[in-house]
Amino acid sequence: MKELMRQPAERSKELFELAESQQGFFTAKQAESVGYIKTNHSYHVKSGNWLREARGIYRLAQFPTTPDQQKILYALWSQNRQGQVQGVYSHETALAHYGISDANPSKLDMTVPKSFRRTAKIPKVIRLHHADLTKDMILESRGFLVTKPNRTISDIMTCGWVPFEIVRQASIEALKLGLLQKWEIESIVDHVIAPSEMRVQLQTLLKEIRK
Repeated sequence: MKELMRQPAERSKELFELAESQQGFFTAKQAESVGYIKTNHSYHVKSGNWLREARGIYRLAQFPTTPDQQKILYALWSQNRQGQVQGVYSHETALAHYGISDANPSKLDMTVPKSFRRTAKIPKVIRLHHADLTKDMILESRGFLVTKPNRTISDIMTCGWVPFEIVRQASIEALKLGLLQKWEIESIVDHVIAPSEMRVQLQTLLKEIRK
C-alpha cells in the first residue's frame, strides 16, 4: 500500500503539518491517512510522542496546551465517518469566542446537523443544538468552526434561556467592535421568532442602538 511505503520522516512531517492546523490534535483516522498503521498507535503513545486525549483522538506531545484545546478536541469528536467536522460552536460559546459578553458558560454550546447521531453518550460538557447551518453562517477559526456574529446573536435571541441582559450586552459590544452593523441587528430582530417577553425587550434594544 502506498501509505505503508512512506519513510518515517515523511510520515512524521505530514502528521505534524496536519496536527499543526488543529493545535496539535489529530484523529486515529487522520494518522492512518498519512501512513501510521492503526496497530502501532499504542506504541507511539507509550513512547511519549503522542498523548491520547480521548477515544481515537490524540495530540502530539511537542505541542503545548492552549485555551482552545477543549474546543479542538470536541470538534474532532463531532466528525462523521468521512472525517468531516459536524459541530459548530454557537450560542454562549460563540459569544465567549468573540469576547462580546460576560457570560461564562460551564458547557460548550455546539450546533450539529439535524441528522447528527451518536451511539455513545454525549460528553457532559457539550450542550447540543440541532440545526442545518449553511456555509454563510459559519466561520473557521483556530482549527474549529464557530457561528458568525449575526447567527450567534440570532441564536441567543431565540433560544429562550439566555437572559436579555446578555443579549443586550452582546449586541452592543458586537456593534462597538464592528462585528455587526446597526442594520444587521435591526434585521435580526425583525426576523427572529423569539419568546414574547424577549420580543418586547428587543424593541427596547432597537431604541437604544438607534439613539
